[in-house]
Amino acid sequence: MNARRFLLITAILFTLTTISCKKKKADQHVPPDVEFKTGGTYTNVDRTVNKSDTIVVGITATKTEDDLKSYNVSYRFDGSTTSTTFFNYLLSDAEKSSYSRDVTFVTRNQAGSETWVFSIVDRDGNITQKTIVLTVK
Repeated sequence: MNARRFLLITAILFTLTTISCKKKKADQHVPPDVEFKTGGTYTNVDRTVNKSDTIVVGITATKTEDDLKSYNVSYRFDGSTTSTTFFNYLLSDAEKSSYSRDVTFVTRNQAGSETWVFSIVDRDGNITQKTIVLTVK
């Protein structure tokens, strides 16, 4: 009878341990929601433009999980992997839930490609990037 009792207690403990050790869901690390503004004079898709064209790109960013922290615009020319910062901004407390900004720039006076990257970073370091490639003719 002691052996039977021992097996029963062991089975109960095993069952309780298995049930109570459910895996916790991993933090999803949801990056901020970012959309390009559309309509009017906004550029929101890849396109071909002329040399020295004035381009306006607008973004709207919304907090998903963590407060918004910063906004950066950078560019690269002709397929380069090295980017240059055009605009960098640390958001204020009033902008941590949502942020909207228009950026105006002029394309080079040289044919080639320009890749513009618009990045929003949240408090946990999650990044959402939107890219526009301009082919300058």
